[in-house]
Amino acid sequence: MPYNNNPIPKPTEYHGSANLPLARVKKIINADDSIHSCSNNAAFVITVAAEMFMHYLTERTYDVVKSERKPRRNIQYKDVANAVARFDNLEFLSDVVPRTVTYKEYKQKQTKPGAEQPLANGQTTLDGKKISTNEDNGEEADDGATEEDVEMEDAPETEVKPGDETTEMVIRDHQEPLT
Repeated sequence: MPYNNNPIPKPTEYHGSANLPLARVKKIINADDSIHSCSNNAAFVITVAAEMFMHYLTERTYDVVKSERKPRRNIQYKDVANAVARFDNLEFLSDVVPRTVTYKEYKQKQTKPGAEQPLANGQTTLDGKKISTNEDNGEEADDGATEEDVEMEDAPETEVKPGDETTEMVIRDHQEPLT
């Protein structure tokens, strides 16, 4: 007679026992300064919710492992990182479980030529700095001037009289005064 080696299915309803240690979960809850006290029922619900989340995460990770060319029985860190990247509802974990990058890939990305495209003439960065390129050798030269500084350098020098609104508009628009 063959042995039954199938695992016992997890219960879908919880009746007062959890796999995670309840005392340790209470210690973690009490470590937060904003929480003064936590009842046993609340700690149990938090423990069950953590178990359910871990179960969901491992199921999604195992789905990722099964979809690979050579499926494995064991789950590795890279599988969890791939599951976090693949499923939208696990996206909040992307900072906690990032994808791993080898040192060789990192160095290639840093030294890749043309990784940062130089700005065309007249374009500025988000912080308002204008970056000009030396056309001889293609190097970027950041003079630290903002777009407003460059516009003021190009503006014609005119004498501003108080109350003369057309002259003030001319300075702003960089046009010759209409007379």
